[in-house]
Amino acid sequence: MSLRSYIVSRVLLTIPMIMLLLTIVFIILRIMPGDPALLHFEKNVDPAVLASFKARLGLDKPLEQQYFDYLTGVFRFDFGLSMQDFQPVSTQIAARFPATLELTVYSMAYAVILGVFLGVKSAKSYGTVKDNSIRTFGIVTYAIPVFFLGMVLQMIFGIWLGVLPTGGRYSARLTPPPTVTGLYTIDSLLAGDLFAFITSVRYLILPTVTLGTVLCGIFIRLTRTNMLETLRQDFVVAAQARGLTDNSVTYRYALKNAFLPILTMIGLQFAALLAGAVLTETTFSWDGLGTYLVDRISRRDYTAIQGTVVFFGILVTLVTLIMDILYAYLDPRIRL
Repeated sequence: MSLRSYIVSRVLLTIPMIMLLLTIVFIILRIMPGDPALLHFEKNVDPAVLASFKARLGLDKPLEQQYFDYLTGVFRFDFGLSMQDFQPVSTQIAARFPATLELTVYSMAYAVILGVFLGVKSAKSYGTVKDNSIRTFGIVTYAIPVFFLGMVLQMIFGIWLGVLPTGGRYSARLTPPPTVTGLYTIDSLLAGDLFAFITSVRYLILPTVTLGTVLCGIFIRLTRTNMLETLRQDFVVAAQARGLTDNSVTYRYALKNAFLPILTMIGLQFAALLAGAVLTETTFSWDGLGTYLVDRISRRDYTAIQGTVVFFGILVTLVTLIMDILYAYLDPRIRL
């Protein structure tokens, strides 16, 4: 099968997956006990007020009409109005998403670099104290709750040492860099403001290290396993016999051939990070989609919850599709 045919088939398979996702979210949020509009009001509400509230949000329509409006709205990136302030949910998501994306990108980079490096070191030191120590580190970091690690780092570096901020995305006493991409580190560089860049990096360090450290255990184990197999291959032995340096054999030959499964895991974990940074964002008061979702749940904002969950689901599906295509491009055997 050609790469073009593979891409077409994967895209066609993704469409029903997205439709199934949208349908499941729609059904689950409507079979939950209680009227979502009524639950929005903490006390008894006048029936006329409730009817007006439902009409404004489109919740007074028949269920099939709500489903059709919901689907057409999603494909226009219109997730309806928030029950809390009647602002477009899509606008609120767009305002919060850059913060989550920035945290996710840096956390993933940190996790991959640390995990792959330690995984290679562990494989090359197979059976030694170094190998066992790295494996133990990977197991412990993967098992530790992310919020607990975050609070420990806040205590050490934020309170005891006082070298890093314990929460927030930018100093409340300073004006953030002009918004271009919504990613403060990028926007500050585009504005040529080195001080703003350093400030945004300081606020990124603790949440990035927290989320990346918890995640790096997966890459340690995966890299170690694949490197152990690759280092025993004939082409590696031949490269060593030709007198190539140890680093050249390890990183240019062995790691390159062992990297495909790691690449797949990067895509899967990146998608999971986008949807799973809720605890980290809450721990560090990071103004992203995770804290937005928690806030809307506490306010019983049914439409905002639905829009955020759907957005995360579509995003994960699209990232997975991109990684499938990239994997097929790098390894033609996948297309057979």
